[in-house]
Amino acid sequence: MKWKINRWKSLSATAALAAILFSAGSIADTWKFALEEIQGSVQDAYAQQFKKLIEEKTNGDVTVEVYPYGTLGQSEDLTELTANGVLQFANASPGIFGSFVPEMQVFSIPYLLNQDNEVNKKVLSSSPTIYGTLGGKLTDKNLKLLTMYPEGEMVWTTNKEIRSPGDFENFKMRVMASPMLVEAYKSFGADPTPLPYSEVYGALQLKMVDGQVNPIFAIEEMKFYEVSDFLIWAGQQQFTTTVITNNDWYNSLPADKKKALDDTLAEMTDYIFATQDEFNAARLEKIKAAKPDIKLVELTADEREAFKKASMNIREQYIEMTGDSGKEVLDSLTEEFSGN
Repeated sequence: MKWKINRWKSLSATAALAAILFSAGSIADTWKFALEEIQGSVQDAYAQQFKKLIEEKTNGDVTVEVYPYGTLGQSEDLTELTANGVLQFANASPGIFGSFVPEMQVFSIPYLLNQDNEVNKKVLSSSPTIYGTLGGKLTDKNLKLLTMYPEGEMVWTTNKEIRSPGDFENFKMRVMASPMLVEAYKSFGADPTPLPYSEVYGALQLKMVDGQVNPIFAIEEMKFYEVSDFLIWAGQQQFTTTVITNNDWYNSLPADKKKALDDTLAEMTDYIFATQDEFNAARLEKIKAAKPDIKLVELTADEREAFKKASMNIREQYIEMTGDSGKEVLDSLTEEFSGN
């Protein structure tokens, strides 16, 4: 299925699109990779290493051009451009697929992933449920799911210490405008408050909300720690992204270039898991240096279990939304992420 590109937010994005459309017809061996994040981000680190390896493996016969977020539009635009064959690769968070593959919202369910990232690495890189069942649904949209990786644990920044669902009473928690996430934070006992990303700092500063949730790299980048008193690790979720390609394009690749691509993707797994860990550790040190009095809280196993139990109804809501196919996906991934 081909999609119509119907949203462009700025003249610069339009100009960039025109440029890559022109180059698509003139430089057959230029592969274009668009990100959901800015230059210097975890996604950018992945793309730059991917570029290095591909260009080495093809002896320069292929060059990779990386487009940071904002260059070509928003996340939905990048997915459409990939489906239409204008881009060869794009990052896409699972929520982007929710409108046409609702089962992908499974990754919004709290406490689905394992606390051991070695288990998560194995599942996210090779799960038959992710690459077979879910990936198969994407091929109907002319997309191929190449890989999936985490960018760090989702950490709460709050104006008070939160250690139990009861502590969330009358607590306004900013979340993304995702129905599953809204319901998840209701189950935790909070008052979830969707707000645009650009408005979060001001809302925390003016006490319109009491907290928000993001990976450490985003908390540091957006300076949310400046207007928060606590950083709290509850283990409820990791921020994950996918890398997608155009399915027809992938299937048409010559054998040598397809092998270079497949080999590179396999090599990238260990690299990105180590890199995102280093990236977030470095950003945490920056936060601690900039605000030495910020309080760091890591919930105990028992405290995490209380939040997990409180959120179990989210799994039932997911099944109601997605039906038998969603139940199969959830059951399979729950088993896979258990590490058994």
